[in-house]
Amino acid sequence: MTWLSELFQWMMVVKVAVAVVMVVGLSALAEVVSPRLAGVLSGYPLGAAISLFFMGLEISPEFAAQSAVYTMTGLVATQMFAYGYYRVSTISLQLHKTRGMAGATVGGLAAYFLTTWLFRQVPLTRWWALSIAAASIFLFTMLFRKARNVRIQKRVPLTFTVLLFRSLIAGLFVVVITSTAKLVGPRWAGLFAAFPITMLPFVMIIHHTYQPEHVHAILKNVPRGLGSLLVYALAVSLFYPANGVFQGTLIAYGFATVYMVLLQGLVGVRGRIDYGGRVEDRSH
Repeated sequence: MTWLSELFQWMMVVKVAVAVVMVVGLSALAEVVSPRLAGVLSGYPLGAAISLFFMGLEISPEFAAQSAVYTMTGLVATQMFAYGYYRVSTISLQLHKTRGMAGATVGGLAAYFLTTWLFRQVPLTRWWALSIAAASIFLFTMLFRKARNVRIQKRVPLTFTVLLFRSLIAGLFVVVITSTAKLVGPRWAGLFAAFPITMLPFVMIIHHTYQPEHVHAILKNVPRGLGSLLVYALAVSLFYPANGVFQGTLIAYGFATVYMVLLQGLVGVRGRIDYGGRVEDRSH
């Protein structure tokens, strides 16, 4: 069993490294390009993909495939986190920024874990999970329609101290969540795979550094981006048992990447209108 212990240690190292790079990269992307694009790309399967990949290696492809079904419904909980964070931060605009951020974090996590607990009680088939997750993406896209796509005008310099702070925040969240997920069965493991493991530190960093409206611009675009993770999880549930972990992962990433490319092309075609520094996206 020594090799399993070593494998898990490597899994932790890889997860922490990927999460740190993703959080730092997304925050820089939000600052340099736009919060809209960063919000969309936050849904690309990285953290969840690593979780499912190592489940397949450490336990079995079938276990990972079963967990992927619950990862699909876990996306509903991820969006509940995003919407909970959005609503609480909107209500607490008059509070000090730190209090508003803390309240929004608690509200988002409460919404996430309540939704996760509810789905934990329900046995789901692959196609029911797909239908529920797809419907939720449409619903939350509508719920976020009033949030505005705004650009960050005055960027904070990315000094070593800033990068180190962001890296430590991301790493801390990854270690806590992944350590918990290993102790549970496939339902909880699949649901935890969809935990906003990069989104949470990402939005907290942007909220702390800038304004709530910049966080809202990120969260507004999260449901669209999560379609990529939904496609990925569906592919894992279909291809892992028959094709194995490595080939199944390549196939799943292929489908997820095609989705993301098509989504970005659609957004580009529909276009945006710039109002004095505020970029409004008509693609509700």
